[in-house]
Amino acid sequence: MNAMGQDKPKVSKKIINASEIGQYNYCSVAWFLQRCGYEPLSEFLDVGAKTHKDLGIILDYTKQKTRKSRILSNVGYFLLIIGILFFLFEVVL
Repeated sequence: MNAMGQDKPKVSKKIINASEIGQYNYCSVAWFLQRCGYEPLSEFLDVGAKTHKDLGIILDYTKQKTRKSRILSNVGYFLLIIGILFFLFEVVL
């Protein structure tokens, strides 16, 4: 119910996104009910939401560490090239 005491009208969505296709393939009845505005009730939804959030945190951490690793790797390669160039100039000169 909204602030005026009226039920929220059901919105007819004509566009289906990719995640909805996956939901439909998994359970077409659940997809239809959710599309009509019904919210699923299950004790496992909270567990799944927490697990999903935890995995997101792990992925963010992994992305940060991967980015730092690439930067350090590039710095290492740069220093290696500088070292090789110094060595070659010392041998040649």
